[in-house]
Amino acid sequence: MMNEHATTAAITPQSERKTKSEQAAHRKLLVAGAIGTTIEWYDFFLYGLIAPFVFERLFFPKFDPTTATIAVFATFAVGFLARPLGGVIFGHFGDVVGRKSVLLSTMLIMGLATMTMGLLPTYEAAGVATTVALVFLRFLQGFALGGEATAAGLMAVETASKNSRGLSGAVIQAAGPIGVVLASLSVLLITRLPEADLLSYGWRIPFAASGVLVAVGLYLRYGIEESKLFKAAATTERPAVEAIKKYPKQILIVFFIELAQTSFFYLSAIYTLSYATQTLGVARGTLAQAVLIANICGLFFVPFFGALSDRVGRRPVYGTGLVLAAVSMLVFYDVLAMGSVTYLTIAIVITAGIIHPMMFGPEGSFFPELFPTSVRFSGVSIGKQFGTVLGGGIAPLVAATLYARFGTTTAISVYFIILAVGGGIALAMARETAKSALNE
Repeated sequence: MMNEHATTAAITPQSERKTKSEQAAHRKLLVAGAIGTTIEWYDFFLYGLIAPFVFERLFFPKFDPTTATIAVFATFAVGFLARPLGGVIFGHFGDVVGRKSVLLSTMLIMGLATMTMGLLPTYEAAGVATTVALVFLRFLQGFALGGEATAAGLMAVETASKNSRGLSGAVIQAAGPIGVVLASLSVLLITRLPEADLLSYGWRIPFAASGVLVAVGLYLRYGIEESKLFKAAATTERPAVEAIKKYPKQILIVFFIELAQTSFFYLSAIYTLSYATQTLGVARGTLAQAVLIANICGLFFVPFFGALSDRVGRRPVYGTGLVLAAVSMLVFYDVLAMGSVTYLTIAIVITAGIIHPMMFGPEGSFFPELFPTSVRFSGVSIGKQFGTVLGGGIAPLVAATLYARFGTTTAISVYFIILAVGGGIALAMARETAKSALNE
């Protein structure tokens, strides 16, 4: 069945030359996509950055500290558990109705969930009902991000020239670190408040600010044009089913690569917040500052490695990052335990700000290039979101549980190395896509 928007004229989507109007439209899309993605990641990461500091006492006060930490990270994981559902549902509509509609819908859902989270009463005021509401809102955040995490990147790659897809996809990927930077800045500011003020109203401010950001994002995204590749492509009524039947290898490749990439980031940048504050006694502000610096580095290194993948290929850049990630996790927690603020900051910056972008940058174009246009959204979403759930989504929870069980971070390092091996095998099975036509 042809898409109702399909044109009869032949379209060469990956032409080496773009008209001035096409170049302007592509730049507009990159700006709108990047800003919108920044806001979505700001919303999603607020929980991960604020929760280890205050949510244990506000929403899980009946638990002992260790159990409360696990409960906080379990709620954190709920957002990731919702992402596959969002990926499948929004993937369907993205392949059938269009990418733009998904971009608008996901932002609206994410913004409303985040603002409402900032208005929740504490456990002391409302009891278990507020804890249930927190879990539900976290689910909505993950549901929205399940679509957002794919839609903006697809449109950037589908409108880019053949030799700049890596850079274009990485620009959208870099919006993630920008969102984390904004979230980190907001957390850094509120952690300077007296503890009583932080627990009473301070933690709510970053969530409330989301309302203004979302309004700006919706305005910008409303004005972008739908992908020409999508408008010209033949569509299927059940893109997810077709993707699973015809492209299972590609979905599994995306799954295992994403599994390794996301687990590395969340172990080095999210679980570290809880481990270093509770076990090592590191100040909250010190950790928030280290994560902030790491993500500022990511702003530059994610596009750099995406552009590098246009020249040398997606697989070499990602593979180098994966090897460095495995090596770094052998010593990461030992460096943190040395007790030096300088060493701690350097360790977080190197892992989350330099090594992680080597994997995160190229995948923005690598994943879409593995699938044809008719099932691209669904295929990428299924592999990516399930990989994210079983990688980053549960990594902090698994790490906290392993440490509670064995009393050593060695088990955490071994856990990641196993995931890295799986990612390496998947990468070896993938074809290089940097120089191929997008519709191959």
